[in-house]
Amino acid sequence: MTDAILYERRDAIALITINRPSTLNALDMDTLAALDATVARAAADEEVRVLVFTGAGERAFVAGGDIADLDSRQGLPHYLELGERLHSVFRRIEMLDKPTIAAVNGWALGGGTELLLCIDIRIAASSAKFGLPEINLGLFPGAGGSQRLIRQIPLCKAKELMFTGGRIDAAEAEKLGLINRITPDAELLDQALALAQTIATKSPLVLKLLKRTLNDGADMPLPSALRHEQAMIGLVLDTQDAHEGCQAFLQKRTAQFRGA
Repeated sequence: MTDAILYERRDAIALITINRPSTLNALDMDTLAALDATVARAAADEEVRVLVFTGAGERAFVAGGDIADLDSRQGLPHYLELGERLHSVFRRIEMLDKPTIAAVNGWALGGGTELLLCIDIRIAASSAKFGLPEINLGLFPGAGGSQRLIRQIPLCKAKELMFTGGRIDAAEAEKLGLINRITPDAELLDQALALAQTIATKSPLVLKLLKRTLNDGADMPLPSALRHEQAMIGLVLDTQDAHEGCQAFLQKRTAQFRGA
């Protein structure tokens, strides 16, 4: 067992902490395996409606991969082992049916920024820093960053970040649309959890269908995506939660969503 990932249930919220502060929460094989198992645990828990990810300590969310481990690898073993694990875990997080929130404390570099790109909503401390510095090591982003970043911020800005290996602060990340908002460092986790609590009051079934619609539609031509949306909203209207929400509105009361 490893304590590289901490898991805490706070009512309907799962708080997942990458817990390697001595390495600035760098990702290695054991940490990735623990992260995968923890995310699977939260996904299977019907009481969990939102996941919040953060890093242990004040210095880093995730400062990247374990460089010594990378230096020990050659191409094919990397592809078959570490690369496969990275892509599998990050894709699980990206396609999770439950909403996810990142509370970014400190450095989010390399694999940290790549993890961030898989998370739905990103709140950053004012001291946070972001970047894909792999080019400085003779590498380039290999955990999805080279493809997800160009789909989330302007192409020219994504190329500049990857070609230079430079770092940006929270203000620039917010300007680019890489993060949702900035908060004072001391308020970061409280604000992330408050947002998670707001989302947790919504219908978990409708959130699941909405997130699937958004993820699927992003890769479709617009006419196909619109037809997909039309079909999905039809499914929603067969749920008890949809009618509970409408009736609560008409009766001027708070809706009680049960995920059915």
